[in-house]
Amino acid sequence: MTVLDTLNFVAFNPLQNNNPIAVRRRKLIAKIDEQILLATDKDFTPTQHKWITDEYGNQRKVEVSKRVKRWWTASVGGKINLVVRYGSKPLEFAKGKNAIELASEAEVADTLRKVRDAVELGELDALIEKQAQFGRRVTQKNK
Repeated sequence: MTVLDTLNFVAFNPLQNNNPIAVRRRKLIAKIDEQILLATDKDFTPTQHKWITDEYGNQRKVEVSKRVKRWWTASVGGKINLVVRYGSKPLEFAKGKNAIELASEAEVADTLRKVRDAVELGELDALIEKQAQFGRRVTQKNK
């Protein structure tokens, strides 16, 4: 008996990463995770990698801090308004309602986790699709 006889061979089917719905979900989940870290850790500073060229023409990759805007603000009444953004625009959960009202800033991380779970389950797919189509121009071919 050879070593290869002990192995179980199967057909390899790679995951389809070009599914637009899955790509949108992953994009929104990554942003929600960033906001959760921002809400739970006051010292969190998101970073990104950037190529810079020095005066001698040498290029190198450096890590620079990234500016991230918080999705929550305090309202006049002391409540917290949490807005979930896809791109630069807030998602509209119901007609004219695009914010989640919370009693305190301590609830922000838990609420973001619930929204993240909803995104994973596909509950926000219609809203994300609507938001993704918002800025695009629709062109039709002339027949």
